[in-house]
Amino acid sequence: MDDAKLVTKVAQGDGGAFRELYERFADRVYRYAFTLLRDRHLAEDVMQETMISVWKGAGMFEGRSQVSTWLFGIARYQAYHARRSEAKGERLPAERVEEPDPSGPMEREVRVQRAVASLPPEQREVVFLAFYEGLPYEEIARVQGVPEGTVKSRMFHAKRRLAEELRP
Repeated sequence: MDDAKLVTKVAQGDGGAFRELYERFADRVYRYAFTLLRDRHLAEDVMQETMISVWKGAGMFEGRSQVSTWLFGIARYQAYHARRSEAKGERLPAERVEEPDPSGPMEREVRVQRAVASLPPEQREVVFLAFYEGLPYEEIARVQGVPEGTVKSRMFHAKRRLAEELRP
């Protein structure tokens, strides 16, 4: 069953459809939230809040975008809400993620992960959505709520910075 049909069934209260949608998207939403927040605990909270919002608000999905775009938009809102709550002291300080150890056979991958992590948040988000999720610029623009040209500009600057960071 395709994603849009699953959302329709979720809107009708179908728990099985929700479980299937959850299995398809929970990890992706978690990785996206982690890309935004760089905090495992907050990313887990955001993933859970996003999926709860999907359960409660599936009837609001209008089908004008991919289901993944809709979900990432919800996750983005939840991530920024979590960040604001943490900044206001409404949450206990979370355990921060340590940098991966660059010694070992995965050194290049670790270098790439570090380089991506060093990008400004807007650029890191664009790189994640484009390269890890395969979303086109038009969909990324919808998720971020910015013009497509802004997405292209962010990607241009991200690629340039990554090239500098990864230069041997």
